[in-house]
Amino acid sequence: MRIVALENGPYLIETGGRYRVNGEEREGQRLALCRCGHSEKKPFCDGSHGRLGFQAPKVEIELG
Repeated sequence: MRIVALENGPYLIETGGRYRVNGEEREGQRLALCRCGHSEKKPFCDGSHGRLGFQAPKVEIELG
């Protein structure tokens, strides 16, 4: 699994294809989680960071 905190943007999680949200199985290679705290779709990103001028550095984390 890999997590990338985009510069001035959300956390991108590379899922490997499947993941669960509140017990519900979903499919997708990647999901974006809110990092700015202003999303109306928490925990997911809705693009609010762009409208608000959110600033934060890029960080990459690899989980083995």
